[in-house]
Amino acid sequence: MEVLDAKTADSDDKRLYQLGGAAAWIAAALTLCEVILFILYPQPGTVREWFMLFQSNPFIGLLDFWGLEVPMYVMFLAVFLALFMLLRKANLGLMAIALISALLGIGIFLATNNPFSMLSLSNQYAAATTDVERSTFLAAGQAILAGTNQRAVGGFNIALFLVYVAGLIVSAVMLKSSSFHKSTAWVGILAHALSLADYLRQALTSSALIALPVILPGALLLVTWFVLVGRRLYQLGRLGQ
Repeated sequence: MEVLDAKTADSDDKRLYQLGGAAAWIAAALTLCEVILFILYPQPGTVREWFMLFQSNPFIGLLDFWGLEVPMYVMFLAVFLALFMLLRKANLGLMAIALISALLGIGIFLATNNPFSMLSLSNQYAAATTDVERSTFLAAGQAILAGTNQRAVGGFNIALFLVYVAGLIVSAVMLKSSSFHKSTAWVGILAHALSLADYLRQALTSSALIALPVILPGALLLVTWFVLVGRRLYQLGRLGQ
């Protein structure tokens, strides 16, 4: 019975690794698509501009309002669960902290980000007939923007911050584990360190000349890390099958 239970647990872990690997690849694709989207369609700066975007192109409005990050954060859940199961023997304490940090970040994001609410307010704003009604919808839109805690609207994106912290911890643990090549660990450390450094950059300056050299390399390294992690997780999930 104990042997059978061990085999079942091992089989469950492998399925989780396969799921985490696929989720990492999807997260990489979504991250790259979001970078391209934000370059082609820069996010508006005010609630009124957001409403105008939703009215002119609802699809781009939904995507621009961090719509791609909704499925992305769901993928994060599978990725970090798989990494926890794989690396917990290397350092249980740090991996527990990383998993908790990632879960908190995922929960905060999914609880605060709702692009469809902004779309609904935009439609109501367009249908409003008085200045009082329009002012009410603008105030409601501002509340949604503030509630997202997104950096693009002047807030502190605590959700993504917690995920970056989790990724940095996981990458550090990878250095002590034989499950991943050290190059994967270092790519993860650089990717998440650069992403966290962007928070300091925002506190100091909003200059695009300084922002781009920080954001773009960080994003590309994150995409690379997810691809490498996804490949390794999927390989481990396929072993022995």
